[in-house]
Amino acid sequence: MGSMEKTRVLFVCLGNICRSPIAEGIFRKLVQEQGLAERFEADSAGIGPWHVGEPMDPRAAAVLKRHGAYFDHVARQIAPEDFETFDLILAADREVERDLLRRAGRHREKVRLITEPWGGGEVSDPWEGDEAACEETYLELLDLVQRWLERLSGGPEGDS
Repeated sequence: MGSMEKTRVLFVCLGNICRSPIAEGIFRKLVQEQGLAERFEADSAGIGPWHVGEPMDPRAAAVLKRHGAYFDHVARQIAPEDFETFDLILAADREVERDLLRRAGRHREKVRLITEPWGGGEVSDPWEGDEAACEETYLELLDLVQRWLERLSGGPEGDS
């Protein structure tokens, strides 16, 4: 086996129809653009069952399409095996992080707040907003996902 094991990243929000699929779409696009597809794999999930089996929110889908980051998505709830399978689990906000830490067991070190590169904070939840709110969330996540990818690939952000 000459191939290197992929780093698996899971993006998690409340229902897996807005923030986490936007982050996943951005990550997938950046990985492709930077020629890192052999090194990274991404998925997303929600902490709750509210939207399981549904496509992403149409506003989020429109924003991802406009930015060339759209992918087919079906919402799912995080499962116990995700804590085994993924190397890094990025929570969209503190509520999601707390829920994930409660479920993580011995894998708590894998759970991180996606805003860590900003020193904390929250990613805007566009759920009650319009498409412009999804665009704002996209731009926030674009910056954060780029920073995480730099960290993970040994780029300018380094291993900080």
